[in-house]
Amino acid sequence: MTKFVLVLAVAVVGVATTVSGAVAGGQGKAQGSADVCFLLPDPKTSVRWETQDRPAFIAAAKKAGVSYVVTNADGDAQKQRSQADQCLANGAKVVVLVSLDFGSSLAIEKAAKSKGAKIIEYDRQVVGGVGDIYMSFEGKRVGVLQGQGVVRGLKANGKYDDDPVVARLNGGPTDNNSYLFKSGYDSVLNPLFKNGTFKKGPNQFVPGWDNQKARTIFEQMLVRAGNKIDGVAAANDGLANAVVTALKAKKLKPVALSGQDATELGVQNIISGWQTMTVWKDQRKLGRQAVAAAVSFLNNRKPKTTGTVPNKGKRLPAYIIQPVYIGKSNYTTLFTSGYLKKSNVCRGEYKKYCK
Repeated sequence: MTKFVLVLAVAVVGVATTVSGAVAGGQGKAQGSADVCFLLPDPKTSVRWETQDRPAFIAAAKKAGVSYVVTNADGDAQKQRSQADQCLANGAKVVVLVSLDFGSSLAIEKAAKSKGAKIIEYDRQVVGGVGDIYMSFEGKRVGVLQGQGVVRGLKANGKYDDDPVVARLNGGPTDNNSYLFKSGYDSVLNPLFKNGTFKKGPNQFVPGWDNQKARTIFEQMLVRAGNKIDGVAAANDGLANAVVTALKAKKLKPVALSGQDATELGVQNIISGWQTMTVWKDQRKLGRQAVAAAVSFLNNRKPKTTGTVPNKGKRLPAYIIQPVYIGKSNYTTLFTSGYLKKSNVCRGEYKKYCK
């Protein structure tokens, strides 16, 4: 495939290149055009979108020699739709979409179809949408690992046999993944609630995966529970850190606590004893596969799949990767694999906890 001259992000979409709403373009055929458009959701709910997914897309696209543009919607669904419209107007043939909500995502997909573009639903499935392939990690398995983490944490701190109260801090209600994760940890926790081993604590979704809202919600949970919450199934590291900051503010002890995304902050909370575990989803692998799928579409070939997933009575081709449990015993895998830099985690007050 012909390689093209690198173009600046500003030229690609004509918007300001702030860090949070950045648009990074490369190897454009002509100013403002690109074959593949990557639509990221936001830079705040999880740092992974900018620190892992974006670099993975760019590296793989450059290696494949395809023209691309990467945008970030800053959590604004309508902004993401506008970014998609701009990409399609500039000739994008493949749209890699991380959904923000069903309505805007379906509109993006329909617009792409009307232009003859292929759609890769990346990380989040648009259930009932018209995507061509879904590429993600095994969502329910993520939740199962999180539930197992809460159980391990309660056993480790001696609370398992003391009728512990376990709360659930779920992801955004407009994200299908939130329900997959919840179904996973519920499959672990519900039998323990039913047989009386655990007591049900508060159970709430966090709008937009917003970490600040998560802290407020968890503080309210603590009030309702009289500060007696012994474990929390938190859907990702950002929500888990909201729990940690709330506990510290009230001078309460650590609780059994799950997370997800293997962020630097999540690992720091793990090694310092404030978070039990996180789930590692190696976005470098998924990013490479997404670009490989895009290249296949550009060459009128079917992309590689691992199977299919349900999609409102139909089956959608899918490429699914298994997640990995990360705790105190194996967190250094994130360093040796090159996923995280030890120097970024083991610094300041956390340096003393590192192996």
